[in-house]
Amino acid sequence: MASAEQVELNAPHNPTEKAFEAFEVVEHTIKAEIIKSRHDWDKHEPRMWSRAAGISDHDLVAFNIRDDLVECRSGPTSYGTIILGKIRLPAVHDEEGEGFVHVRVHDPPNRGLEDVKFHSIFTDEGNRDADGHPTTWRAIQTRGTPLEFFNE
Repeated sequence: MASAEQVELNAPHNPTEKAFEAFEVVEHTIKAEIIKSRHDWDKHEPRMWSRAAGISDHDLVAFNIRDDLVECRSGPTSYGTIILGKIRLPAVHDEEGEGFVHVRVHDPPNRGLEDVKFHSIFTDEGNRDADGHPTTWRAIQTRGTPLEFFNE
């Protein structure tokens, strides 16, 4: 599996047609994984998805790739292309502004789009205390959160 040191991502940019198509292939999976992640985190650390408190699962994933994929980055690996996407969650709008998830997908070489695979959603266990334990949790990012390599 690639690391941040091994993948040279291009600069953040508006989605291209190919990016829209790649994310559309896995849109259903992304929505299912957002709901799964939310439920899993709610069991042991509900602060991870706290910006979605009071929003139903249905409303949380009521996004459309063509309308809500707002930024992308990609980089080649020996086993294909990693594509990162910032997807707006229209139901999330709070004191921090609009809400976004960062999603990683993988496009293996030489097959077109039919084999694009969902990889992960960025869940940030940011600041750490003196013992190394997280003190902040964030699955829903702000518009200003940089779209950077992640390997969750």
